[in-house]
Amino acid sequence: MEAIRPVGRTLLRDRAYEAIRDAIVAGEIEPGAVMRDADLAERLGLSRAPVREAFSRLVDEGLLESKPQSYTRVTPVVAADVRDAAAVVGAMHELVTRVAVPRLTAADLDVMRAANDRFAAAVTAGEVDLALRADDEVHDVLVRVSGNRAAAATVARYTPLIRRLERRRFGEGGNCRSAGLHERLIAACASGDTVTAVGVTAEIWRSLADLVDEDPADDD
Repeated sequence: MEAIRPVGRTLLRDRAYEAIRDAIVAGEIEPGAVMRDADLAERLGLSRAPVREAFSRLVDEGLLESKPQSYTRVTPVVAADVRDAAAVVGAMHELVTRVAVPRLTAADLDVMRAANDRFAAAVTAGEVDLALRADDEVHDVLVRVSGNRAAAATVARYTPLIRRLERRRFGEGGNCRSAGLHERLIAACASGDTVTAVGVTAEIWRSLADLVDEDPADDD
């Protein structure tokens, strides 16, 4: 957990949540690790209250599990849970793509292209974290342009469960999502072809379901 650093004093609950979530997703805090609020509060330079609030949120989101008066620990990576999360997040991405395509500007498309260039470079270099971040950036344009706050919140809530498995698989030499799929998505968006854009989005999330099914460390 050495990668967790002290955070500033603004939005302490949210920043504690983000720091702990990111450490779990990155594998810096491994499945089964017992989480102690006092220890993490000291590492983050916070009081225990915002850390406890972060724990509660992470329990709700499936990254932690807790037994009152006993333990709070990181959940295992369970394929069924990842598969369920991927189905929900994929459906949300299809929804926002359908709404966003007619609204996209040239600047939006430029952001998507630049993010996909970073994605392809990161995959080639084996930079897993950079690849996943750039992957998010490609799709976040569509989420933002759609203006659907409920879809955005759902994506934000369930994506970390998926990213944890993706990061592990890519770190073990698994295949990263193809930049070519992003290129097809961007081309469809640029031509205003909503049907094709939604279809490519569905294909991207089907490829993720295949990744879940291929996981050799399936805890399901």
